[in-house]
Amino acid sequence: MSNKSGVLLLIAVLLYGACAYAADPQPYRVDLASTGDSTLNSTLKATSELESLRKTAPVGPFGLIGRARGDLERLKTVLDSFGYYQSYVEIRIDGLPLDDPGLGEELTSKSKDEEAEVKITFSIGPQYHLRKIEIEGEVPAEAQKAVGLESGAPAIAADVLAAGDRLLNAMEDQGYAFAKVDPPVAYEDPPNRVLDVKFHAVPGQRVQIGAIQIRGLKDMKEEFVRKRLLLHTGEQFGASRIEAARKDLLALGTFSSVSVRVGDQPDSEGRVPIAFNTRERLQHAVSFNGAYSSDLGGSTGVTWTKRNVSGKADSLTLAAEAINLGGGTAANGMGYDVSGKYLIPDWKLRNQSLQTSVGAIRQYLDAYDQSAVTGGVTISRKLSSIWSVSAGLNIEKERITQHECTIAQNCILQDTCVPQANPPLQPCIDQKFSYTLLTLPITALYNTTGLDSPLQDATHGLRLSFGVTPTFSMGRPSTRFFITQATAALYLDLKNIGLNKTPGRSILALRALGGLAAGASQFSLPPDQRFYAGGSGTIRGYRYQSVGPVFPNGNPIGGTAINAGTVEYRQRIGTNFGTAFFVDGGNVSKNLSPFNGTLRFGVGAGVRYYTPIGPIRVDIALPVQRRHGAGVVNPDDAFEIYIGLGQAF
Repeated sequence: MSNKSGVLLLIAVLLYGACAYAADPQPYRVDLASTGDSTLNSTLKATSELESLRKTAPVGPFGLIGRARGDLERLKTVLDSFGYYQSYVEIRIDGLPLDDPGLGEELTSKSKDEEAEVKITFSIGPQYHLRKIEIEGEVPAEAQKAVGLESGAPAIAADVLAAGDRLLNAMEDQGYAFAKVDPPVAYEDPPNRVLDVKFHAVPGQRVQIGAIQIRGLKDMKEEFVRKRLLLHTGEQFGASRIEAARKDLLALGTFSSVSVRVGDQPDSEGRVPIAFNTRERLQHAVSFNGAYSSDLGGSTGVTWTKRNVSGKADSLTLAAEAINLGGGTAANGMGYDVSGKYLIPDWKLRNQSLQTSVGAIRQYLDAYDQSAVTGGVTISRKLSSIWSVSAGLNIEKERITQHECTIAQNCILQDTCVPQANPPLQPCIDQKFSYTLLTLPITALYNTTGLDSPLQDATHGLRLSFGVTPTFSMGRPSTRFFITQATAALYLDLKNIGLNKTPGRSILALRALGGLAAGASQFSLPPDQRFYAGGSGTIRGYRYQSVGPVFPNGNPIGGTAINAGTVEYRQRIGTNFGTAFFVDGGNVSKNLSPFNGTLRFGVGAGVRYYTPIGPIRVDIALPVQRRHGAGVVNPDDAFEIYIGLGQAF
């Protein structure tokens, strides 16, 4: 063996011997210094593999050194992208720089339980700003305005790249389907700490929309889809209009996906062909639901849907639900709620639908027992992306039992009615009523949240609803009345006021609702048409329907006016979890006097688990003015629990 080979073997043996006792993997912790910019700090942390892979991909001592060296370049790139071109990144492990010859020995001498300390510091230097922004090429003046960069703005790479995208989109919207924008070129002026940016753009030929193909249809009728389509052959090409047409088809609910393919070149007439590639959803769908609250008990149901019944996006939905399972403090037995709905979209006019519905309900509540069958027709029209209106005609045949005293008597004692004259005391009894209700509901909706489903989690915007329902009641007694209701829900993203770095994570949700029933007295209204408060829809912490006027035995009477409101703070935690803290308040009065009577407040907190179809909600709420103790009939519960899918509002 030569001397050279012997030396190499000796080195290998020494290295092996050192590594044999080293921790593998090597545990470590990371101290990432702050740059003073929260957005930059977040980006640096997300980019660092030392941080992101620390738990998921452990490495040995020399792997740790290699990972740290890779972070030097990654983190410097981030600083450059924020305009800090004279910045410097330093990473030390156990106080030693990465090029220190003794770093390997330092790490290999550690025991398997001893963490290495990784410290990352920055010298960011001055931030560069933009000086000149040039656009090279015969670009229309309107498209040039879309660049949106100004001299003196920070030289942030993401902003510059986004400006190039805006320039391209603007040209495509103006008919230049084959426009091209090269990656921007930046020229650095180190002494002045500025960048000059140049965009080179080629608009190409301005074109029109050519032949339109619709592919993938099976049960859908092409005639209906083409009538629905927002694009037509011969119109000027526009990328945003094509995207709007794609989203509009997807919103029909019969397609699981809709994509668009634009031809590679225009034809001899200056037109470009477009193909919509569709994939239809399964015609039949079955879904299950369940919920629980301590006041109403559990509920479980099944929904069956047949989509695209006639090939024109119409749908038939049948649902059956068992309610008040297991009983609750506001319910007295199991009931049911069944319904059938047939929906015809684009009825007579585009964005106008016709829905026919039938249903039956049976429920046993403290307020009343109800057995009813219903039927109705509703026309809904979408006026814009945020406004919609509806009007309907409904008929309901119902039988209701409620604990009540006769009109000639005045209930002032527990379970007892005191006559106006001097006969002996008479007990209050259950009264049975039969009604036939004819209603004409008219509703206007305003929604800027961008969400149509109430199960989806709103993080910004406003929802307003205002409805008037003239009602003709034929029964005991027969009467006519108007029910007016208004609700408002406002969602504020606290990122906008600097309380969170990431949008949609911290939300302040506000809700207000009010209602009046005019034209009939409290006892002239059918019990199910009166207003009640308490429960998950109004004032959490109080039993369902328990807030407002009550009979001597504590059962709810209901009123002719309601007002209520909620303040709720929602905080996301990690990927799937979240919390909520809320205060609900409101009251119900027996006459047309909103804001009259005792206000009741409930406070509580809950947890959320976010799923693709909406958050699973678990709330616990306490009544602030709990009615209990000696002499109190039907006292309030100490707390209420609510479990369901979707936020409370």
